[in-house]
Amino acid sequence: MPKLTLVGAGPGDPELITLKAVKAIKNADVILYDALANNELLEYASPHAIKQFVGKRYGCHALSQKEINDLIISSALSHGNVVRLKGGDPFVFGRAQEEINAAREHGIEVEVVPGISSALSVPASQMIPLTCRGINESFWVTTGTTQSGKISDDIALAAKSSATVVILMAMSKLEEIMDIFTTNGKAETPVAIIQNGTLPNEKIVIGKVKDIVYRAQYAEITNPAIIMVGEVVTLHSSFLKTFATKELVSAKSSSN
Repeated sequence: MPKLTLVGAGPGDPELITLKAVKAIKNADVILYDALANNELLEYASPHAIKQFVGKRYGCHALSQKEINDLIISSALSHGNVVRLKGGDPFVFGRAQEEINAAREHGIEVEVVPGISSALSVPASQMIPLTCRGINESFWVTTGTTQSGKISDDIALAAKSSATVVILMAMSKLEEIMDIFTTNGKAETPVAIIQNGTLPNEKIVIGKVKDIVYRAQYAEITNPAIIMVGEVVTLHSSFLKTFATKELVSAKSSSN
């Protein structure tokens, strides 16, 4: 029976995957996996399973979305159970609905196994809460760009609020996005950028809207990374050390 199973691979750490996802990988006849899905997860697969990389990263696409859709259909009809292994959660900027529609148009059964989104887990891995009583009451998760490549209008809306704003897939637009926050009076708002979250090579840079572009360039932060804007970033230990020390030095200088 042809079947498509969309599986969330989690944020990167291979241990941050659900038991149901592991079971789906074990039962797959074909696995089509993305760039952000940890390759260690393929070790759960049957030795007879076909494994093919179909990943996308900024500036590099192994296959177009249409080619991936066609491959899902042909693999399901010829081999049976296709697992589409996606980084994070399939329904968080994962183009899952496009693949579901393509499968259903050919009478292919579809199942979804949710995953842990990087938008939630990567800040947590750095001990930065998305919400904290007395600081904020909500959070936004938005993509950096729309399908046309322009900055999402939602970022300007988010910049007007007191919510924590988590922006995915946006490093190429970092300067323009910080300009939007500055225009909305947020130049002093704390920012964290976390690259390769939950992995051994994770990097983080902490700053404020007014200087985070320079800090990210100096630290050589690149994709894949999440951008987190909001007062909750002040709870990160390095923010307290960096900015509390500067403020103390500034206060002493002023008193002298």
